[in-house]
Amino acid sequence: QVQLVESGGGLVQAGGSLRLSCAASGRAFSLYGLGWFRQAPGKEREFVAVITNSGGSTAYAESVKGRFTISRDNAKNTVSLQMNSLKPEDTAVYYCAATYSPWVSAALVTTAAGYNYWGQGTLVTVSS
Repeated sequence: QVQLVESGGGLVQAGGSLRLSCAASGRAFSLYGLGWFRQAPGKEREFVAVITNSGGSTAYAESVKGRFTISRDNAKNTVSLQMNSLKPEDTAVYYCAATYSPWVSAALVTTAAGYNYWGQGTLVTVSS
């Protein structure tokens, strides 16, 4: 069982940066793959970024590639999303998610259905 709490959202101008953090409680954090998803008003939840249990592999949605960076600190039970060059279309509620994935060669899970645990979300608003 993992509990996730996001923080770091807020209002930023286009071109600016924000860093989202997600703190996890529970056991064996390093056995979970972690992802960030977002949901804009009136739209479906979409994949943003994912990182494997060891942090050795990452993947990004095309819309954020080169602007966002996902990282994790297994000693501190945290996962972060550094967001640079923000655009108004990045406005959404951002969710941290975890999936039990203990294998050495774990796959990168990029669909919401693949995650068992979710945070409550943090709102990011990018003004033009």
